[in-house]
Amino acid sequence: MRQRLFLSLFAILFVAFGGFIAVVATGTRPALGLDLQGGISVTQQPKKGSTYSTAALDLAVERIRDRVDSLGVAEPEILRQGDTIVVNLPGVKNQQQAVDLVQVTGQVYLRPVLSECQVLQTDPTATTTADSGATGDTAATGDSAVTGDSATVDSLATSDTATATTAGGPSRPVSASNTTAPATTTTTTTTSTTSAAPTTTVAGSTTSGPSTTAPTLDENGIPVQESDPAQAQLLPVYGPVPQYCYVGQAQGTGEVFQDDAGKSFVSGSGWGVTVSLRDGADGEDVWNNLASQCYSRQESCPTGQIAIELDGVLQSVATVQTANFKGSVQITGSFEEGDAQQLADVINSGSLPVSLELQSVQNVSPTLGKDSLRAAWISGLVGVGLVLLFMALYYRTLGLIVLLGLSVSGTLLWSVISLLSRTEGLALSLSGIAGIIVSVGVTVDSYVVFFERLKDEVRAGRTLRNSAQRGFTAAWRTIVIADLVSLIGALVLWYLTVGAVRGFAFFLGLSTACDLIVSYFFTRPMVMLLARTKWMERRKVMGIEVAPQGGAA
Repeated sequence: MRQRLFLSLFAILFVAFGGFIAVVATGTRPALGLDLQGGISVTQQPKKGSTYSTAALDLAVERIRDRVDSLGVAEPEILRQGDTIVVNLPGVKNQQQAVDLVQVTGQVYLRPVLSECQVLQTDPTATTTADSGATGDTAATGDSAVTGDSATVDSLATSDTATATTAGGPSRPVSASNTTAPATTTTTTTTSTTSAAPTTTVAGSTTSGPSTTAPTLDENGIPVQESDPAQAQLLPVYGPVPQYCYVGQAQGTGEVFQDDAGKSFVSGSGWGVTVSLRDGADGEDVWNNLASQCYSRQESCPTGQIAIELDGVLQSVATVQTANFKGSVQITGSFEEGDAQQLADVINSGSLPVSLELQSVQNVSPTLGKDSLRAAWISGLVGVGLVLLFMALYYRTLGLIVLLGLSVSGTLLWSVISLLSRTEGLALSLSGIAGIIVSVGVTVDSYVVFFERLKDEVRAGRTLRNSAQRGFTAAWRTIVIADLVSLIGALVLWYLTVGAVRGFAFFLGLSTACDLIVSYFFTRPMVMLLARTKWMERRKVMGIEVAPQGGAA
């Protein structure tokens, strides 16, 4: 028993203080939120009178998050409050930069692909040519032997599909099919007919395509440009590899699809997406006009591929295998379930896009943030100091255990928050600090419950050693129930709210979970080990006399 108590005590001390030393040594520390660091807060709402779907709003939030993350803004906070989208950008000082960063159209465009997609070469000495017979630097090669990021489309068969490894996220299969096409439809294996197109060099990579000015490159050599559906552009493809396609002018929008008609489903080779087309000139006619150009590989669509674009990123690039679609379209291949659902969400949002307008842009002063942080530290230290003073006066010697326990909880919490800031983008805000300060009360309640049970056992005439064991056994159930109530409250707040209240709930829940760990692995063994010492037996504990050895058990 004694060895297990020492093991528990050493383990929690090693984790708490070892983790604290590790994060300090590596320079890892909690990231500060907008209210502590300063920055800019931008609020947007859908334009008055516009019609939009919930899926479109959700996707607008994701697109804003992608853009903010891609530019390395530290710990941004992107919130949807009803129909309002609030974007908090800590550390950003330029208002116009913030506005440009968060404005998205939410509009899906259908664009013909003018040349085979190409992996970007950032090595200026590397040169790759993708012409009608090239197989050089391509991201995927389908069964049809088409090079570049392409996948074939067969109305019934799935053998001619390919998995496209594309830029910006997980790999995405981009084949498409039409279930209404006759079974005799076969896969076209003709290679790209764009060999005569002029070439364009991008960061040392020569790709075949239309004569287009190379876009501006960021520090990583990645093209940066806004979507312009009125002209041909080099745009990135969704996926982890920096891959780009030349696409022509948009010949349709996502409004060709019926509202919320995109659904993911299990196909023969993985997951796929099926979507229904609107009837008439606004739906089938628009889609089939572009599909016919691509199927016959006209000059306007020489690769035979249609790209689905959202805010400058090609979400899907698929080779068309029939000129006429009736009622619906299927996009199939080796999709993962999450990728298929994400593409379905894109299609659904495009059928009823949301147009956001700026409501307000608010600067948060770094000086105000520093003042707030200083005030938070002062209030926290004063509160903890008063609690420790009370515990020392009321519980005498055991007050030292409270001090040590709060130190263990504090170092453990600091390490966890620092790690989450570095790995998950967690930001510590004023509301979070408030949650931590409130949790001190929860932690002290655990000590009070334990110590009061201990006093009852000592008053009953039992030895301190027996009282510690029996007292914790009786108190532990109460501690768990009380902490679970706090955890449930924090979880409900976190789930139902947004913004500062959610931050308060998260840090309150995290601190309460730490209290459970510290109570069992630190307070329990510490009190039980001290209760076995003669030093404790010869002193008054909690202001009462300790029963001598041999008292009631």
